[in-house]
Amino acid sequence: MSAITVAAFYRFFPFSDHPDWIEPLTQLANENGVKGTILLADEGINSTIAGPEAGINALLDHLCADPRIAGLTVKRSLHPNMPFLRLKVRAKPEIVTFRQPDVDAASHTGTHVKPAEWNALVDNPKIPVIDTRNDFEVDIGTFKGAINPHTDNFTQFAGWVEEHLDPHTTPEVAMFCTGGIRCEKASAWLLKKGFKEVYQLDGGILQYLEDVPKEKTTWEGECFVFDQRVTVDHDLEAGNYELCRACWQPVSTEQRQSPRFIAGISCPRCFASRTDADRERYAERMKQMNLAKTRGELHLGR
Repeated sequence: MSAITVAAFYRFFPFSDHPDWIEPLTQLANENGVKGTILLADEGINSTIAGPEAGINALLDHLCADPRIAGLTVKRSLHPNMPFLRLKVRAKPEIVTFRQPDVDAASHTGTHVKPAEWNALVDNPKIPVIDTRNDFEVDIGTFKGAINPHTDNFTQFAGWVEEHLDPHTTPEVAMFCTGGIRCEKASAWLLKKGFKEVYQLDGGILQYLEDVPKEKTTWEGECFVFDQRVTVDHDLEAGNYELCRACWQPVSTEQRQSPRFIAGISCPRCFASRTDADRERYAERMKQMNLAKTRGELHLGR
């Protein structure tokens, strides 16, 4: 089987006509064997899709024929297996949920710092480096010395900034996320709040892992990704985590040694919050998934 091409991209731009794109994109993706997620909103597009290279190219050509999307930066990688189980093309209020009004990430965002220059920024004691991702993502891996806001979701990030940072005493900050989109939106908001300079890692963690050799890295651990690989290591190969299909959180090798970990049914994180009836339901789901696998079929697992 040929390798699967994974393409990740986003762009902030005025996109009020996005509902008209849902059906054509869905049809084109299905015709070309493309799966993954495409989110559309008034503020732009955010997507990670996978499929045969020709199918990915057909969909991207269709998108980039629109002048607003022309020249789109696309992060591509190759994988031996399809990392997505289905296709989702959806209209959303935001392409990355932040819930702060009047944030214009299309016209005014932070200063992009190339991965090759990022280490110098991390080593600068005068500039706090903030991980904008969720707490469980930070636990899996982050940059040495980075600040963890301990947020459960991105909508909490603005509140953390207002409580812990002051543009008068800390006029310059740096931030990073998985692929760049959360920083793009957060940096626009911070600049609006009066911060003098906001630096963001260009292309996010994934671009850093691709560009910076391991012997020069300041990255520690693995990086959570939103597909069936769960995490990737510094070589961008599938990491050592699995998803718990009860709470949909990543489970480490060490956590899988716990008696409370039962594949597809429970993990140490969620065991106490689930009932025996829940576990019976999860066990039946796993049974159906395994039966589907023996028939050579996919089961969505939810």
